[in-house]
Amino acid sequence: MREPPPVTSAFVVFDAQDSGCLSYGVEAQGHRLFVKRAATSAGRVSLVRAAQLHAAVKHPAIVRPERILSGPDGLTLVYPWRDGRVLNQATVDGPDRSALADFQRLPVSDVEAALDAILDAHLAVAATGFVAVDLYDGCFLYDFRTRQMQLIDLDEYRPGPFILDADRLPGSRRYMAPEEFVRGAVIDQRTTVYALGRTVHHLLDSPTGWRGTAAQRAVADRATRASVADRYSDVAALARAWRLAVLA
Repeated sequence: MREPPPVTSAFVVFDAQDSGCLSYGVEAQGHRLFVKRAATSAGRVSLVRAAQLHAAVKHPAIVRPERILSGPDGLTLVYPWRDGRVLNQATVDGPDRSALADFQRLPVSDVEAALDAILDAHLAVAATGFVAVDLYDGCFLYDFRTRQMQLIDLDEYRPGPFILDADRLPGSRRYMAPEEFVRGAVIDQRTTVYALGRTVHHLLDSPTGWRGTAAQRAVADRATRASVADRYSDVAALARAWRLAVLA
């Protein structure tokens, strides 16, 4: 494949996203693909970051592109199509969290397995020196038929640690650590720990209240402390604490 499949051949188009990218699904020779290309200058930068991440990180829960194509408008990333529902479908018209509501009604054991997949994927991310940026429930693609969690749209992940040279990082305030709003702050694995702690909190929560154990809540609470020094020191420490809490 030298040229990306045209959007005119798409069986579905995601053109109301707020990411600065145009995404669509196509079928080529009986093989379904998800194509993502930049629609803005910010989108072009994000896709370069995504290509760098996928060149470094391989994990079964992270959907990686099959092809990365370069053209006059920047990179086009061609992914294998994955069935499932995004837990938060963020668009220019607002979020659709209907899939999250359905996810929060699953048996707790299924939620624990999904969280373990997310944490294990971030062990692989951390091992390469990358830190999570813009991680939120819009990155979680869940197949309710197979009970499989996949991670998508990790386009803002960056090598770390790094110094924040803007007034804030991109992302959902529901998942972002305090330092992500402070120019000159250090962004490192403890920032990733915060986002993962918020992930544990949101996915084990529900409209009727917390569904996890007290030990699991304690893990989420420590991961999301305002002071970086009071959190788990890295993703590996958080993953160990989580797995002990599941067994408790």
